[in-house]
Amino acid sequence: MKALVLEDFGRMAVAERDKPRPVADEVLIKIVATGICGSDIHGYTGENGRRVPGQIMGHETVGVVDECGPDVGSTDFAPGDVVTFNPVVVPAEDLDRYTGREQLCPNKYVIGVAHDVVAAFAQYVKVPARNVVRLSDDVPVEHGALIEPIAVAVHAVRRVAVNSASTVLIIGGGPIGQSAILAAKMEGATDIVVSEIDPKRRALCERLGAKVIDPMAAPVDEQVRDLFGDLASVAIDAVGIEQTVGTALESVQLGASVCLVGMGAPTFGLNAFRVSTEERSLVGSFTYSAQDFRDAAAWVSSGPAEIGELISRQVRLEDGPQAFADLARGDGTAGKVLVRMDDTAAEN
Repeated sequence: MKALVLEDFGRMAVAERDKPRPVADEVLIKIVATGICGSDIHGYTGENGRRVPGQIMGHETVGVVDECGPDVGSTDFAPGDVVTFNPVVVPAEDLDRYTGREQLCPNKYVIGVAHDVVAAFAQYVKVPARNVVRLSDDVPVEHGALIEPIAVAVHAVRRVAVNSASTVLIIGGGPIGQSAILAAKMEGATDIVVSEIDPKRRALCERLGAKVIDPMAAPVDEQVRDLFGDLASVAIDAVGIEQTVGTALESVQLGASVCLVGMGAPTFGLNAFRVSTEERSLVGSFTYSAQDFRDAAAWVSSGPAEIGELISRQVRLEDGPQAFADLARGDGTAGKVLVRMDDTAAEN
């Protein structure tokens, strides 16, 4: 099979690898398309220290069942089923203890992050059957590659209890911020504003149904007040640097919550009085529970009209190295880039 391999930091290449074979309770998936995550780009550049040369990355993906291991029930999956997979793998012996909070299991591994696991920038991937989720045949297959980032956003908005009464500020209009718009809408929110510098991303966020502001035009808290008549009741920081966390804390009401889902910096300073004396909460969010992932998959399978807006372009496998290089240099792509592992013609 062909795979997109991180040969060295700053260099991807298409290489031949052995096709895996499913054993026990594994499902072999023939990958159709895999999205390039921001964490993949940070792995490509070597910034985050969570990827290594020689690794096959990729965790935002969709494909079809190719073969099942001998312990997979005959009624669970069949060849040709359209599926995605939850890349957060919890050992079988830990499942009961961490039900509903799988992301907190210390013994988990994440497909696409674990160095020794062939992940979804390959034409075939084997995954435990319990992590495979069947999708509807009635929606464009590539939309299944959007489920994982949407699941990240679903978990983030649930961490701060977004609901129909919430006025939501999202800082950062990149792919996770865009997904957070949809996740907030899934939870019933209708008053959503996104703070984003890039005009192309602002336009995309508007097409997803959010109001948008330029943080360079005026202080974010002032613009939020103008739109909502008050500060926001909740904020999602999809950037994760000192400036954006500070902006989020000063742009929400007293006693409100801010969810930090962006991973822009490993450390930063914090205005502690925004948290202590004004009783704001700052909570973290990383990946998702199994239920969050299933809920995201069900929503995408329902065929929401706006979901396709998240995809900026699709490229052939052979063009994957150039796509990584372009994104790493900041080519201005507003949304998600998918690599077609099935070698389907690129679509713009």
